[in-house]
Amino acid sequence: MVAAGAHRPGPLKQQNKAHKGGKHSGSSQRRAGGRVSVKAQPRRRLRDLSRVDRRHQALQLRRQRKEAVLAEKRSLGSRDGPPHLVVLVPLHSRAAAHDTLSLLQSQDSAVIRVDEGRTGGFALLCPRLKQRWHFVTAQAGDLHAVLDLAKVADSLLFILDPADGWDSAGEHCLSCLFAQGLPTYALAVPGGTDLPPKKRIDARKKLAKAIEKRFPEAKLFPLNTEQESSLLLRHLATQKQRHLAFQDRRAHLLAYAAEFVPGQESDLVGTLKVSGFVRGQTLDVNNLVHIVGYGDFQMSQVDAPPDPLSLNPRVVKGQKRSQDMEVQDDSVNGTAEMEEDVKVLMKADPTKQESLQSEVVPDPMEGEQTWPTEEELAEAEGSLKANRRVVKVPKGTSKYQAAWIVDDGEGSSEKDDDDDEDYDIDDDMMEEAVSQEGESSEEEEEPAEEECETMTVSECLRDDRYDEKVEEDEQMLERYKQERMDEMFPDEVDTPRDVPARVRFQKYRGLKSFRTSPWDPKENLPRDYARIFQFQDFSRTRKHLFRQIEKEETEGASIGWYVTLHVCNVPVSVMESFKEGKPLVLFSLLPHEQKMSVLNFLVRRHPSNSEPVRAKEELIFHCGFRRFRASPLFSQHTSADKHKLERFLRPDAALVVTVYAPITFPPASVLLFKQRSNGMHDLIATGSLLSVDPDRIVIKRLVLSGHPFKIFTKTAVVRYMFFNREDVMWFKPVELRTKWGRRGHIKEPLGTHGHMKCHFDGQLKSQDTVLLNLYKRVFPKWTYDPHVPEPVPWVRSESALPVQEVEME
Repeated sequence: MVAAGAHRPGPLKQQNKAHKGGKHSGSSQRRAGGRVSVKAQPRRRLRDLSRVDRRHQALQLRRQRKEAVLAEKRSLGSRDGPPHLVVLVPLHSRAAAHDTLSLLQSQDSAVIRVDEGRTGGFALLCPRLKQRWHFVTAQAGDLHAVLDLAKVADSLLFILDPADGWDSAGEHCLSCLFAQGLPTYALAVPGGTDLPPKKRIDARKKLAKAIEKRFPEAKLFPLNTEQESSLLLRHLATQKQRHLAFQDRRAHLLAYAAEFVPGQESDLVGTLKVSGFVRGQTLDVNNLVHIVGYGDFQMSQVDAPPDPLSLNPRVVKGQKRSQDMEVQDDSVNGTAEMEEDVKVLMKADPTKQESLQSEVVPDPMEGEQTWPTEEELAEAEGSLKANRRVVKVPKGTSKYQAAWIVDDGEGSSEKDDDDDEDYDIDDDMMEEAVSQEGESSEEEEEPAEEECETMTVSECLRDDRYDEKVEEDEQMLERYKQERMDEMFPDEVDTPRDVPARVRFQKYRGLKSFRTSPWDPKENLPRDYARIFQFQDFSRTRKHLFRQIEKEETEGASIGWYVTLHVCNVPVSVMESFKEGKPLVLFSLLPHEQKMSVLNFLVRRHPSNSEPVRAKEELIFHCGFRRFRASPLFSQHTSADKHKLERFLRPDAALVVTVYAPITFPPASVLLFKQRSNGMHDLIATGSLLSVDPDRIVIKRLVLSGHPFKIFTKTAVVRYMFFNREDVMWFKPVELRTKWGRRGHIKEPLGTHGHMKCHFDGQLKSQDTVLLNLYKRVFPKWTYDPHVPEPVPWVRSESALPVQEVEME
């Protein structure tokens, strides 16, 4: 007879040892072995819930997530939250944004507030629906305005053409927006009423098929009547919100009004009072603020003026409010409301305020520990006297000036070996030849200008633009050839004949194995590394900061408040651009995000651009909420501790881009642009921030090649790798390899012309090539520039050379 109640073992039940699986076992419990402690049992039993309890727990979690989504949806655009910010982006030159705005303004019982600075922007207040919207228009050709507004927008409203959808400029705009991160969006199609009803349906089906690739399962909203505009507004208010990662963890605002107060010392720099609605996170006055496109600044105080877009505004005596739609201009009464009753929320505390210091000031005497003795000073003075030489100088020359005069032939003995700037000798010689031709031509032109006379020349002879276009095509063709050479013969260089190889490649070393050989990350660091900051554990710092944000431990202006920020030491150009109608976007910085370090981005080549992009070329970066210019390094993305330098941006693989830049905590998207000669910005690569790590080792490889002259069973005589006996002896310890997979080493030099006897692990083929690998660590150049020029409206380039046309000589 079975007992009514099942026996449940207590915490003191006998625990047998687990079977030991051997050394291959990866479990920490098996390696620990022994008796399991009694205290661990109750915790384990708490996790072993019954099926009913597990269901109940899953139901609770599901309900909490649902309530969080509903609370966020209700707060957006409500009385307590910020207005629903909708950015209108016309994707076609024929797309009518003005008609869309007028339709959206024609809502019943709605109050319209026209924006102060921007043309085409307005706020829509619907007390009946308890909703408020803020509409801003961005032109697809203005790349910076579109990307800046998309950083802070709650929803994007794309205006399509009923026939074509979008043009080439709209396609470029969409590529940039998808790479940066797309918030919630909707597609509106105004117009198309002039077509017959049957053709209208066919045109809409054709348009839906065209947009399916970019926007799968997206719904098209026709926008021709007031009823359709009401449906679009309802869809914008109720659809699920998509957020950008860098947006949610930082407080940000779009300037609704701004005022510039010049400083006492100069009118060019002063305090900028920016008013707007706080979004994302709580805004602390002691944190730094980043004005997109202009840099980092400190705040002095935060005010709380009256909300200009309140759903329940205060009624002033003697002023009647009609129930019909009202149009009010904020430029008339906006400043009066700001000055009416402004409450100071908080002022900056100098002891808690973040510093603007972005670089470490290196001390050149930091490593010095001794002072020169009298004997060393006397010895230095004696060597100085011994090195004195007699130089013929003009009459009246001082000793200091005479020390700078160089004799004929003195400078020729010194050779600059700064290999960080150049990649091979051929490029250096080419650049020198070009510069010498330019100088000589200028010298020849100078005397000719004295004897010149005026004459009329026909228009065809004075057309310099054609010559410039031909020169650009020749330079592009040369770049294509260099890229193809690097693909066919990766990292191979010719050994110079006029300079000994042991001098030319003195900074390089050989490695037994690129993957396993050690390389100290702190060895031979450049002076720029003394200016940057480095974390002891970057991932731990990032987790700690994000955990603080989730706990909401910061104090300040909450989300949805209408505040005025007093930003110190701002140039007057910020206010001038705001008056011109450009958006003014501010982001609050997390701790350490103003400091410089080494940033690594993982990017992939964008398929729309096929021009060769060489390492250390100046590129434009859009990283998260920042944009800047820098000259990056390209390297392979591997899991090893050393990463090989790539000379060109590869179209078929993901590469890591390394630059000096301010610290940004990932996740953050990155867009790489290249500026054309006419001022347009071409999108060349997209990706994300990989890490902030100055210890990431980027290794440049050089390959010296030689050819077998005489082949024996396991030995061969190799020539053309070196051209003197001393170079062969210098590189004797480095291992050799061949293109067909043989490995070997140098045994001895033969003669005085660089021939050498080499031993291999098998017999060579006559068509094989002997290679010697040399390695050197490289660092990025300090070329960070926060100023990015405004791009010219983008037009598809027609002068790009197809890759198939490039022929190798």
